[in-house]
Amino acid sequence: MKITNRVKHTAPLSGFAALAVLLGPAADMASATPRTAAPPRPAAVATLAVEAPRAADNAPLPTLTAQTSVSSVRAAQEFRVFGASQHLPPGTPVSLQQQQGTRWVDLPASVRTTPRGTYSMRVVLGIEGRNALRVTGGGAVSPVVYVTVEAREERA
Repeated sequence: MKITNRVKHTAPLSGFAALAVLLGPAADMASATPRTAAPPRPAAVATLAVEAPRAADNAPLPTLTAQTSVSSVRAAQEFRVFGASQHLPPGTPVSLQQQQGTRWVDLPASVRTTPRGTYSMRVVLGIEGRNALRVTGGGAVSPVVYVTVEAREERA
């Protein structure tokens, strides 16, 4: 029976503690003893202000596409990587990256997008085998494209 009485007094005590937090220094005047009646309600109700979303928060994410002019080349043979951007301002710099192991390494190939959002860059690769490439710029990353670099032909 005494356990039941303690449970009855726990709710008013926790309500009093919450009231003390809301009222701050004004709560010092109140008594700390639990009451059998319901605790007094605070005069003001705390509200959480939520900002309306800004236009930039609703803006679509920038995207890049990437394609290659060939699927395989000889070492040191030039080819093109080209594509289009969406939701990027004209003149945004885009750069080519190559996967080396588990890391993506920037290559010295960079251009700016045209007023129509397209780009095209000349590329020469020297690492033989299947090369994974992607284009980055303006916070966007293109899907990976692959180019196989074959060994140079030996001249007799």
